Amino acid sequence: MIRDDGDSDIYLPPNEMRAVLHKDRVKARVVRSDRKGRPEGRVVEIVERPQQPIIGRLLQESGVWLVAPEDKRYGQDVLIPKGATGTARPGQVVVVELTEPPALFGQPVGRVREVLGEVDDPGMEIEIAVRKYSVPHEFSAACIAQARMLPDKVRASDKTHRVDLTDVPLVTIDGEDARDFDDAVYCEPARVGRGKGWRLLVAIADVSHYVETGSAIDIDAYDRATSVYFPRRVIPMLPEKLSNGLCSLNPDVERLCMVCDMLVTARGDVHAYQFYPAVMFSHARFTYTEVAAILGNTRGAEALRRQERVADLLNLHDVYRALLAARNARGAVDFETTETQIICDDNGRIEKIVPRTRNEAHRLIEEAMLAANVCSADYITQSKHPGLFRVHEGPTPEKQEILRNYLKALGAGLSIGDSPTPGEFQAIANATKDRPDAQQIHSMLLRSMQQAIYTPVNSGHFGLAYDAYTHFTSPIRRYPDLLVHRVIKAILNHTRYQLPALPTPGEAHAKLAKRLQKGQASRIPKQAGEPAHKPHKLSTEMLAWQAAGLHCSANERRADEASRDVEAWLKCKYMREHLGEEYGGVVTAATAFGIFVTLDAMYVEGLVHITELGGEYFRFDEARQELRGERTGIRYAIGTRVRVQVSRVDLDGRRIDFRLVHEDEELLPRAMKDKGVARTGTGKVAALERAGPVSGKRAAKTSSPAAKKSEANRRKPRR
Repeated sequence: MIRDDGDSDIYLPPNEMRAVLHKDRVKARVVRSDRKGRPEGRVVEIVERPQQPIIGRLLQESGVWLVAPEDKRYGQDVLIPKGATGTARPGQVVVVELTEPPALFGQPVGRVREVLGEVDDPGMEIEIAVRKYSVPHEFSAACIAQARMLPDKVRASDKTHRVDLTDVPLVTIDGEDARDFDDAVYCEPARVGRGKGWRLLVAIADVSHYVETGSAIDIDAYDRATSVYFPRRVIPMLPEKLSNGLCSLNPDVERLCMVCDMLVTARGDVHAYQFYPAVMFSHARFTYTEVAAILGNTRGAEALRRQERVADLLNLHDVYRALLAARNARGAVDFETTETQIICDDNGRIEKIVPRTRNEAHRLIEEAMLAANVCSADYITQSKHPGLFRVHEGPTPEKQEILRNYLKALGAGLSIGDSPTPGEFQAIANATKDRPDAQQIHSMLLRSMQQAIYTPVNSGHFGLAYDAYTHFTSPIRRYPDLLVHRVIKAILNHTRYQLPALPTPGEAHAKLAKRLQKGQASRIPKQAGEPAHKPHKLSTEMLAWQAAGLHCSANERRADEASRDVEAWLKCKYMREHLGEEYGGVVTAATAFGIFVTLDAMYVEGLVHITELGGEYFRFDEARQELRGERTGIRYAIGTRVRVQVSRVDLDGRRIDFRLVHEDEELLPRAMKDKGVARTGTGKVAALERAGPVSGKRAAKTSSPAAKKSEANRRKPRR
């Protein structure tokens, strides 16, 4: 059970779980500590049971119908009375609505509300995920009707009071598989003050012109708060007529846009900027691969095909290098990490998993978007108008201490101060980039940081080293960006934007209501750097903005969780076809219960349980984030190379288990040398994928049956 106060989780024994369900809010009393030192509780009262569907497979056992939940955290099957199965057949995936809650001596009872299909149907994993995480996936009838009434192209009346930029050769640069284009760029040399510089234009689709505050489309967009991306499918925030049509900056057609027009100095500083609504005409649709090829060879085949745009791209590259230099001088955190992309066939089966490579074109667009986002934050701040900032605070004192101990244990030679800056993190990354354990160190640096959120109270962006930052550049797929556009337009028109009385769907708003009742949400720090012991009450207007920020942040997490769930399902299904096969890999996390391994060239994660590490006693070293054998001194830490065999795949649990199959030729001799003893035993190694750090120490004897039952929930903090 996760506590509201953030203290240690409370363990509920199996008999206490009979009358409760996953996601229930309960009051519990701590009665003792179990043999593992965990606080053990008893459920006193069920405070709230969310009206959430349960997804699972319909089964018939001895004439009794039941549904086995796909999410094993529910812990018990749901009984389905005769006549409540609808049209569902045995083995099909269904959505169940509870009609009777669970009890100490009785299973929950429900009825089939929706039949999703067969478990092996293409795309079934996505159908499950959108319902499992309550992702809105169908637009309301009012939204669809309103979208139909929108024009197919920009009308003459839409162009009034707008700057005509149709003669400016703005272009879009996106991925090969992109369907909507919400940003276009253009750059030319310019005189900035007394020196040389550039004029950089970032044009963003003007969604706010078509999506009016409080309209049916707006209500649906707010409910979703973000587009959700799955392999082969996107659940958009806006109807397709807007996202892929009227608001997409497609080439060779007029489109409405909001422009951030900047003057950038040779040192990469934004000397001046202005915002204005405009009408534009995209002169080309580029891909990242194409632009990178042109920048790499201005006389190559790609450059010859786009000869009229090469000079513009070179100007963009020049301003990018200046902005990048300013970023480095600012001390922003810039770790290179490996993201993967799942390539599926027409039936939804994984063909391969490949790394997403970031080239110069990706970085060029990223720096241009960052500059526009910073200008929008500054514009809102200077105008003293409320809005949503993208806030990324520095590491908590607890995470700082863990990181300091880790760096000290590794002998990294560098550490962080009491009030660390992004520059300190980047300095450590730069100083250790050539070490064999660089991946391990950089992973720990990332994990020490907090997640970014949307909030009306600006505390700056730690990772990017900005005093103020917003999201302005993606209003097609993010609702906070749409709100920022509306605020900027209100400021330009010398008015004040008022948030509508939108509905407050979802779990995030239920939590917000409880916080407001307790008076906690109205007392937060005033400004970045101000001591937290000087809170002040928020106005009604700011409370509304805070509610919007909490909603958008929660739905961003929901989208991420749903996407990860689908990817994990696909990877598990993919690895079922490779049971028994051996692969090389690298340890990417060490925990008290084992090590996680990422397979080379496949980018699939799996767990090597501590019981698979050999017949000796292993202890988890929290400071070093490693498992160490007490007899041999063998160490399993992030970066350790291993060879493993795929031993088990749990599709429902989204879990892949490996076992060590190859003795490391260097690991054991090195460990024995460190201990000053001769080689006497066999050492085995395993590999893991990225996992969150585990706090607390626990030793487990690998031959112990109790150790084989140990489980842990792994959490991945997101930047």
